[in-house]
Amino acid sequence: MTGLRLYSYWRSSASWRVRIGLHLKGLTFDYVPVHLVKDGGEQHGAAYRAVNPMRTLPTLEWTEADGAVRRLSQSLPVLEYLEERFPAPALLPADPYLRAKSRMLAELVNSGIQPLQNLSVMQRLKQELGADDKAWSAYWNARGLEGLEAAVRPLAGRFCVGDTVSLADVCLVPQLYGARRFGVDLAPYPTLLRIEAECQSLPAFQAAQPDRQPDAVPA
Repeated sequence: MTGLRLYSYWRSSASWRVRIGLHLKGLTFDYVPVHLVKDGGEQHGAAYRAVNPMRTLPTLEWTEADGAVRRLSQSLPVLEYLEERFPAPALLPADPYLRAKSRMLAELVNSGIQPLQNLSVMQRLKQELGADDKAWSAYWNARGLEGLEAAVRPLAGRFCVGDTVSLADVCLVPQLYGARRFGVDLAPYPTLLRIEAECQSLPAFQAAQPDRQPDAVPA
């Protein structure tokens, strides 16, 4: 695997997950920014549609030894691929039940919260349906985080599943950032906040932060 490239947007939570995974695995990659808002969204242009027909981020691209260019999109399959190709440090526990639990917690975010506050959903709600997109997003974040807090609590150690970072933590940190953007009160989720602080002490999580990306917009 050579020429690792990540098509990303600094504030995309799905892209953020993959950035964390790449840094945790110690992999060097080129950052290819795709602005989700500028000029109507660069993801809709022909150049990026040729890379990812779904027009979503992230996309991971690399070249194999035989010269074949390969691409993967959707953050969790990308992270699972990295886990199989570069198994250390592990992002999934060795125990089958805890592996499944890690995946479950990741999916609570990936399918139960994030899609409902995705930019494309919010744009349609606001621009075409005249709805309050931020209130919508805040509601689904609060509801999802309530469930996530309850699901994490009996499994948690230093991190979501025991004392080792897993896919669950990789999904948790970007989601809490998103919840704050929509004004969600996070006080009811003390377990999640404690784990977030543990994660943020790690260099890999720090390097993946939105404001440290080359396309970040200054506050």
